[in-house]
Amino acid sequence: MENGFSGEEKKKAVFEMMSPRRQKHILRKIGYENWNPFEKPKDPIDIRKDKSQRTSQMLVREFLHSIPLEAYSNSYGRGALDMAIGIINNDDRFVGMYEFAQWHKKLLEEEGCE
Repeated sequence: MENGFSGEEKKKAVFEMMSPRRQKHILRKIGYENWNPFEKPKDPIDIRKDKSQRTSQMLVREFLHSIPLEAYSNSYGRGALDMAIGIINNDDRFVGMYEFAQWHKKLLEEEGCE
């Protein structure tokens, strides 16, 4: 207990100082019980790294340099960047797309379609 206030009292004080709109958002989306106004902020996206200690920008740059320049467009590069960010953030949507692409490639190889 710091300054004579418990963590729950501090949480309640922060919540009550918020606008009604923000309170409603917390109650609807997170739930008061799950909401933690004191949790540490996440790392900025530009310094998050994957297991190889590369940022999303580094991964995309290496990937695009590994294929012929004519093989990709701006849209292709944007797709690669979206995947890199999604995978680094462990976003289920992008992890699912990545795993599906691996599965599909293996399926095509097994069936002699490649």
